[in-house]
Amino acid sequence: MKRKLLLIILDGVPLRNFSRLFGNLEGWVDEGSAQKWAIRSVLPSISASCYASIHTGVSPQQHGCTGNGNVFRLKEPDVFSAVRAGGGVTGAVAHSFWSQFFNRHPFDFVRDVEYDEPEAETINHGRFHTMTGYGAANQMTPSDVDLFGTLTNLCLRFGLDYGMLHTCTLDSMGHRFQHESHEMDHACFVMDEMLAPFIPRWRQMGYEVIVTADHGQDDRGHHGGRSDLQQLSALYYFGEGKGPEPSAEISQLQLAPTILSRLGADVPDTMKAAPFLT
Repeated sequence: MKRKLLLIILDGVPLRNFSRLFGNLEGWVDEGSAQKWAIRSVLPSISASCYASIHTGVSPQQHGCTGNGNVFRLKEPDVFSAVRAGGGVTGAVAHSFWSQFFNRHPFDFVRDVEYDEPEAETINHGRFHTMTGYGAANQMTPSDVDLFGTLTNLCLRFGLDYGMLHTCTLDSMGHRFQHESHEMDHACFVMDEMLAPFIPRWRQMGYEVIVTADHGQDDRGHHGGRSDLQQLSALYYFGEGKGPEPSAEISQLQLAPTILSRLGADVPDTMKAAPFLT
């Protein structure tokens, strides 16, 4: 691989929450260590549909995942398989949907919660959680610092060329407390504070880092539709690549070809969107 890269997906964070509540990320933009753009999700702006599009670079109308109740092993080429085809090592710390999309379906609570498969054609090192029992009374989300630590552990142990992390904490908080609340403000502050120490560590380990979300949420904690609050989020990039002007808006379908171009892997023909980094 030409470079190494980590993709950090904080589920369900609208652009305005990133801009007003993530002081560490915004501080790195002001200081010049990070570049930031608005990013628009696919439609429907539902988690599973967005996960599938982020890694295949095609719309839900093409890959067929219409929502969280319709999860299956995707047939399109994806970031993990392209990195593996280029000789890279991949890892993921994420919700079990990612394992089902890109590794095996259905998810096996014993076999798939933790695995190391050096010869796998997609994800070599997987650490997954299911959030079984999730609801307003019990969010069933792991601590984010544990997830960040687990990804770092995989990088150090297995020399990942590409690693991705996904956490549902803020999406779950938004659904429960909605976005104009003390609880949501505090949750964003805690996420920003937990994530911040890992970014310079990852950079020192030689990784470019992208931090973004799969979609936003509106004032009532809803997403799935077309409004800017539901579709627009932020993308922060730490690396040496050059991107568009800060006022530019990125399409979510540009993420997969951009990641592969940064890594030096071949971009599948199915990924039609242009990379946003050079």
